[in-house]
Amino acid sequence: MNRFSTDKLAERPSDEGLFRRSLTTPMQRRNFLRVAGASAAASALLVTAACKKDDDTTTPGGGTGAGVNLGTGDVGILNYAYALEQLEAAFYIQVITTKYSGMTAAETALLTDIRDHEVAHREFFKAALGANAIAGLTPNFTSINFSDRASVLGAAKAFEDLGVQAYNGAGSLIKDAGYLTLAGKIVSVEARHAAYIRDLISNGSFADNTVIDNNGLDMSKTPAAVLAIAGQFVSNTIDFSGLPK
Repeated sequence: MNRFSTDKLAERPSDEGLFRRSLTTPMQRRNFLRVAGASAAASALLVTAACKKDDDTTTPGGGTGAGVNLGTGDVGILNYAYALEQLEAAFYIQVITTKYSGMTAAETALLTDIRDHEVAHREFFKAALGANAIAGLTPNFTSINFSDRASVLGAAKAFEDLGVQAYNGAGSLIKDAGYLTLAGKIVSVEARHAAYIRDLISNGSFADNTVIDNNGLDMSKTPAAVLAIAGQFVSNTIDFSGLPK
């Protein structure tokens, strides 16, 4: 028996207009600063009530947290993106809260910017999805030594590369052209993050052949492949059986 969240997440036609408007309305600067400031003080993500149900398409996390069902259609894909943004935001909040030894002023400034970007992405999806949003995930970062630069930057590289590949892989599954445009704007930011982190580790590695294919294109991964990796850093069980194939 696999675990997932109480709410059955599905698209509701009666909410479609409101849902679409919320996705295409820019976040005001003062609202972003309020959200980013409040979220930067947070040290954990909460999990709501859950129950059990049979399903064969799940990604186990690294702990005993409640399960989460991403839902179906475009809403499911947006919840998939929301789940990844939750993970990245929680990671960078921890990076800045407990800085690694020797973090320079320049690194602090740019890693703080990345934190704020990821928090903004997370809060954007949460607000846009509304009642269709999945519950907050419980991160599991026990494999990361936040006091060690190499450990933190190695994890950051993995998260950023995975984020780019996730958005690239999900693009063909999105039906609504407006949502696809928004995903394209977010993945370009994730790619900037990935390039910066890679150059912090090894200058000039921002576009090597481990992330760019022979056609000069960023690589992509399916949701199943992405969640198999991301699931190692989440205590929840993620049910993605409803996502488009």
